[in-house]
Amino acid sequence: MAYLTLFLTAFAAATLLPAYSEVLLGGLVTQGFSLWWLWFWATAGNTLGSVVNGIIGRQIERFKHKRWFPITEKQLVSAQNRFQRYGQWSLLMGWLPIGGDALTLVGGLMRVPWLNFVVLVAIGKGARYAAVLWLVIGAGASA
Repeated sequence: MAYLTLFLTAFAAATLLPAYSEVLLGGLVTQGFSLWWLWFWATAGNTLGSVVNGIIGRQIERFKHKRWFPITEKQLVSAQNRFQRYGQWSLLMGWLPIGGDALTLVGGLMRVPWLNFVVLVAIGKGARYAAVLWLVIGAGASA
């Protein structure tokens, strides 16, 4: 049940929903759960949440002329231009707490091939969770 909760929290954290999977991950480490499975389920959930952002990004242009659409045409073009500067490699930064979700949304908008999208996002997310685990373990060892 703990792994499922971590997966779902990590999934939500990758979307626009307010969730913080790192706190749960740190707590589960202190309870003796398998580090490998904690890393795996957090990475999988967070990557899948970013795929949802990519799907939304692929559909976003259908709504850009609607009055309720929260982004102006100028902002949308600016985001696309910034993304093109670094290309699909910028998806490695999809783990960032500020702007990471937007990167995955724009990655979908720019129609990055799905295999590339998933692999690059998973590498970034996996590295972030590995760093969190390393920090938690290090803090526990020094306490």
